[in-house]
Amino acid sequence: MTSSTDRTQLFHALHQPGPLTLPNAWDVASALIVEAAGAKAVATTSAGVAWSLGAPDGDALSRDLAIDLVARIAKAVRVPVTADIESGFGKNADEVGETVRAVSEAGASGVNIEDGHGGSVRDAQEQKERLAAAREAAPELYINARIDVYLRGVGDPADRLQVTLDRARTYLEAGASGIFVPGVTDLGIVRELANGIDAPLNVLAGPGAPAVGELAGAGAARISVGTALPEIAYAAARKVALEVLTKGTYSSAEGGIEYGELNALFGN
Repeated sequence: MTSSTDRTQLFHALHQPGPLTLPNAWDVASALIVEAAGAKAVATTSAGVAWSLGAPDGDALSRDLAIDLVARIAKAVRVPVTADIESGFGKNADEVGETVRAVSEAGASGVNIEDGHGGSVRDAQEQKERLAAAREAAPELYINARIDVYLRGVGDPADRLQVTLDRARTYLEAGASGIFVPGVTDLGIVRELANGIDAPLNVLAGPGAPAVGELAGAGAARISVGTALPEIAYAAARKVALEVLTKGTYSSAEGGIEYGELNALFGN
């Protein structure tokens, strides 16, 4: 097990030149599975974490529960961990700083902090203050500043690229390490974003999106899949439950990870 500082330095380095591919985990078991599959780092999905702990996505989860899960994942895996902390679990910049300090102390090497707020995005200067507080609280942490302009369909579609680039510059001035732009998989737009942002670009991919190699070729340094893993896992659980309850049969339960193999992940 390397030190927390070593893992944080490694996590920064994994973005250069990339691509750093991150199948997002939502609990200790999924983090161990992702690590065993060969991931160079483990990223959490805030929605998956919230669902697993009994809350909807969208800042409804308590900060203490979120940080506790980060600590348990960081303790369980050997690779760096980056935590999706929604908008920072704070009403103001100081509270965001407190969250980020606690997440860093829990063993995380990075965080995602989004500017999405309600049905839109926060004022860019307000978000800059929140990111600056995060940077002050954890000088070494990789801070992935998420811009939700495309994801939330904010403003005129013709203006979204420039608005995103402007926000990216503002967030980098605040100390962000990288920029995350979910809602974009068009290779032309990815290329323009990568060329216009002076930091590693993270995009969100999934079914129907270009392959990792194509996104990397367009300039994406980091590619994550968000809620894809918990969604498919819960779909499998629903399928088995419905078959057992309606038909009394069990064929949908075939193909799962064998008990001994799964249990052994926790013995390392």
